[in-house]
Amino acid sequence: MSAPTTPLPGALAGLAPLLDHYGYLAVALLVLLDNCGIPVPGQTILVLASVYAGTGHLDFAAVLLIAAVAAALGNSLGYLIGHSGGRAFVHRWGRYVLLTPARMERADGFFARHGGKVVTVARFVDGLRQYNGIIAGTTEMPWRRFLPYNLLGAVLWTAVWGTFGFVAGANIGTVYHTALRYQGWFAVGLGVLVAAFLLRQVLRYRRRRREGTDASEDGP
Repeated sequence: MSAPTTPLPGALAGLAPLLDHYGYLAVALLVLLDNCGIPVPGQTILVLASVYAGTGHLDFAAVLLIAAVAAALGNSLGYLIGHSGGRAFVHRWGRYVLLTPARMERADGFFARHGGKVVTVARFVDGLRQYNGIIAGTTEMPWRRFLPYNLLGAVLWTAVWGTFGFVAGANIGTVYHTALRYQGWFAVGLGVLVAAFLLRQVLRYRRRRREGTDASEDGP
């Protein structure tokens, strides 16, 4: 297999030899590792493989299927790691990273209410994509609830980034630099949304505590 004749920008150029030599296997391995807690360029290899497909060097349907399966398996492996060893690790070492039992209980409650949304959306955020399965397992999110959201997130993530690379095709250089130009604004917008969500949760928590205090004071 040979790379597209159009010069590849940034990190895509660095991964081209790997994709040239190993093809679909490179996609499967990097995407799986990226989704189970190991920070490798899984998203970048997905985009690059889709660019290859857009220029006729790979089959697009195969790229999407392999990436989606690898993403779901990687996140499931992360879940099993968290479920089998995460809780014991937190109890033994959590205090050294400020993860106290009380905070772990709050994390459990948060995942009980919002875990499905987190597992679905986390794939689009670097850092969360790598560790959300481990966190879900550590907080003991039920497997039957984790699985459908894991599959949904894998399919959506693969479809979005795969379509991006496929449509860009030979124009990947122009699209890539345009995306970099607006990446900062996207990060700011995402940060504002996350901050607003956290503020809302804090205010709700304080209101519940205040209501509980008032109720205890009014009691017999």
